[in-house]
Amino acid sequence: MATVIVMPALGNSVESCLIVSWAVKEGDTIAENSVLCEVETDKAAMEVPATAAGTVLKRLWEEGDDVPVMQPLLVVGEPGEDPAPALAEAGFGDAAPTPAPEEAPAETPAAEPTPAAAIPAAPVGDAPGASPRARNLAAAEGIDLASVPAGTGPEGRIIARDVAAVADGTTKAAARAGATAGEGTGLGGRVSQADLAGSATDAAPAAPTSEAAKPAVVSTETDFPGPSTQTPLKGIRKVISERMMHSLASSAQLTYTATARAQGLLDLRKRLKASDPALGLTKVTIGDLVGFAAVKTAAKHPSHNAHLEDGVLTTFERVHLGFACDTPRGLLVPTVRDASRMTLGQFSAVSKELAAQAIEGNINPDLLSGATFTVSNLGGFGIESFTPLLNVPQTAILGVDAIVPRAWVNEKGKTKVEQRIGLSLTADHRVIDGADAARFLADLVAFIENIEFTVML
Repeated sequence: MATVIVMPALGNSVESCLIVSWAVKEGDTIAENSVLCEVETDKAAMEVPATAAGTVLKRLWEEGDDVPVMQPLLVVGEPGEDPAPALAEAGFGDAAPTPAPEEAPAETPAAEPTPAAAIPAAPVGDAPGASPRARNLAAAEGIDLASVPAGTGPEGRIIARDVAAVADGTTKAAARAGATAGEGTGLGGRVSQADLAGSATDAAPAAPTSEAAKPAVVSTETDFPGPSTQTPLKGIRKVISERMMHSLASSAQLTYTATARAQGLLDLRKRLKASDPALGLTKVTIGDLVGFAAVKTAAKHPSHNAHLEDGVLTTFERVHLGFACDTPRGLLVPTVRDASRMTLGQFSAVSKELAAQAIEGNINPDLLSGATFTVSNLGGFGIESFTPLLNVPQTAILGVDAIVPRAWVNEKGKTKVEQRIGLSLTADHRVIDGADAARFLADLVAFIENIEFTVML
């Protein structure tokens, strides 16, 4: 009998995978563990191996489809064998799963979006079957999970795209209703362009105007505004978009800035670079030193090394440091687990290994979650100050800025120039007051300015 191969669960936090490219086609003969396709999760890219050998009887998805984990991917068996019985035996029926709403074929007429209030509530109560990403998106969009129909995830689980479908219908319906009633959906009730577009078909014909009242033609450009490209957000980029919106919508963020003398960092970095390679410290960077100081500071301030979820603050004894990493697929945040228990050399080595895996796209997805405090370093790009966004449910994140020369006046009244590094701390004001944030930064400055002693702690 034919065998159904499903999309594997590539990590505890992964709920769906985007098919980037197929490596096989229907009719191909494949061996066990051969590569079927390349997929992209919300965190990384990787290859999916075959769990059975045989002839590919049916591919159930196309490139670009977002496939929930544990859903059928393809069917293999003997040449000419009917794949339907195997699909039915596995409980998937004899047809390919229905694509996500945003990926419906272009030639299919679009149905009128249904307001969320008109959708019959699924018997999910507080929706315990909703995934974390679905809950985050629902919170950001202000959607009651009880209004989301039965999910398209495994065993009817509500996943992010189910919430997105309801959000899309609700937004469009509200825009039309607002424009019809003369009230816009924009800030303060202003009528937006979307409101006008939604009600254009219902508007009364405009009164004719005289030739004298017609506006003068100021441009004869016929191809305004010129060529453009529309690209739907998918994969990691879409997840980043959802998380950033949820971060701002679900927390009270405030950013505090300070600077620290950086000459000690520069001097120690120079000494480490010239040290005996056997010590394993020649590759320690300024970012490693500042990150190490941030770990020591976070361990001293429990409210900053914490998660706030559903009104419950969880503080952690150990610091698991997340660090923002720029990759070809977008922003990823690997986690240095037990960073507070590491030496400087260990911290530097683990950070570099995780960054390399994230950039190459083969990092374990589970290592992209679980951080208790995060550092985002844009100093290498010359940024002197910025506002990092919280990696919710974390309560604080540190932005590391560039080292720049700054003028100052010494005790004798003479102007001097010294190297200083900028620090930007964003904290959730629901649990961290301004004075608490100021004390955190004061301790961090002390750790940085005395970095040669900090690395000994």
